[in-house]
Amino acid sequence: MKKKLLSALLLSTALLAAGCGGDDEEEAHVDEEGCEHLQEGPAVNVTAAVSGAGPAVSNDHKRYDIALVDVAGGKGGAVSFAVSEATDYVLYASAPVPVKVTNGSGATVEFEESATSSTLCTDIQGRYVVPLTVGTHTLTFGPSTLSSVSLVIEESGEHDHDHE
Repeated sequence: MKKKLLSALLLSTALLAAGCGGDDEEEAHVDEEGCEHLQEGPAVNVTAAVSGAGPAVSNDHKRYDIALVDVAGGKGGAVSFAVSEATDYVLYASAPVPVKVTNGSGATVEFEESATSSTLCTDIQGRYVVPLTVGTHTLTFGPSTLSSVSLVIEESGEHDHDHE
């Protein structure tokens, strides 16, 4: 009897998990958000810093149009991102510009995933999932031949919000 109950429980749990859409559905929702903000903004113009943390960007449902500056090997620069909740964040870039994330101690934070496109949106030319802890992180772009890149930051996973 216990085996039958356990089997039924495991089967119903598996069916429920499969029916909810899971990670693929959440990823698609986040990509839709990133794409929408890359296309429609609202936009904030910032100029990357040659060194240091640079101007602040946020996961506030805005597109940051970042002017890249002269750095060794081409154009690049840094912006800062203050994290208030430790979770995975998705960085969306409008161009294939290299990006590196460092924490407040200067240690590189490795990406969990990275891609140069999204099947949902051709405007996404860089997609980076990065686990961040509470504190200020530095996003360093370049070197690149491009003079600017647009950036949208979203929390990974489903979330509800109001657009401003």
